[in-house]
Amino acid sequence: MLPTGIVQPLQAPSRPGSGTERLINHLLHRLRPIFGKGLFGLAATEFLAFGLKQAYACIFGGLLLAIILLTRFVYPEDAALSRYDFLFLAALGLQIAMLATRLETLDEARIILIFHVVGTVMEIFKTSAGSWVYPEESLFRIGDVPLFTGFMYASVGSYLARVSRIFHFAYSGYPPLWTTWLFALAIYVNFFSHHFIIDLRLGLFVFLFLLFGRTWVHYSVFRYRHKMPLVLGFFLVALFIWIAENIGTFARAWQYPDQADAWTLVSIAKLNAWVLLMIISFVLVTLVNRPKRESSAEKA
Repeated sequence: MLPTGIVQPLQAPSRPGSGTERLINHLLHRLRPIFGKGLFGLAATEFLAFGLKQAYACIFGGLLLAIILLTRFVYPEDAALSRYDFLFLAALGLQIAMLATRLETLDEARIILIFHVVGTVMEIFKTSAGSWVYPEESLFRIGDVPLFTGFMYASVGSYLARVSRIFHFAYSGYPPLWTTWLFALAIYVNFFSHHFIIDLRLGLFVFLFLLFGRTWVHYSVFRYRHKMPLVLGFFLVALFIWIAENIGTFARAWQYPDQADAWTLVSIAKLNAWVLLMIISFVLVTLVNRPKRESSAEKA
């Protein structure tokens, strides 16, 4: 048996909600005899299920990041269409293809649209303040911001919406919704206001633990229902976004001031900004998909 408390067995494998999820579950059923029925086999099956479903959840962001990295090395410099414009059209085509093939739902598309607006507004301000730059030319842009950047923010929203559906997220100890909305608004305002007045980031982190410190996210992988502190989830996802950010800057999708002469690793201190942005992203998703309360119904 796996440890109880944070892991509980399901009466049946987690319910697949799409053809891709059914395919993953079918593959896992075929592999179970290979892994065996002991503790190692159970853990290996859950781990593989977690990895496959996470890969499916972040398919949009993963493909977009792969295109960004690939075009850094193979896109012709003398092409009539600039690289940034190609990235915009490729991201748009990818979005349409995912909707057409039902890899993405209309609700998830609505969330992505919200992220486009929120992210682009912040990009326009941050580039004007010199926080980072987009060093290449483009036609599809607003000010100094090429339009493909909205899809980078949207990929985070796409991931959060899909992962909550695929893993059947539910919560215990979740704070009142209105408090999370105000908290996300305060974080968003601070991203702008700290350029003019005191940075309230430290206080925001204190409030993060006060607000979400007792919140657990419950999720089904394959044969078991797991739980973890929601704050830990924020930090883990932010860490992977930071890794993706390093890939993006390496591919010259954008640059920070200290990367003007040569690429350097993005400071780990940027992780705190990504944690706060994660909270905004998470709360935006809850505007469309309200968080469910964990109960015996979700465990079945």
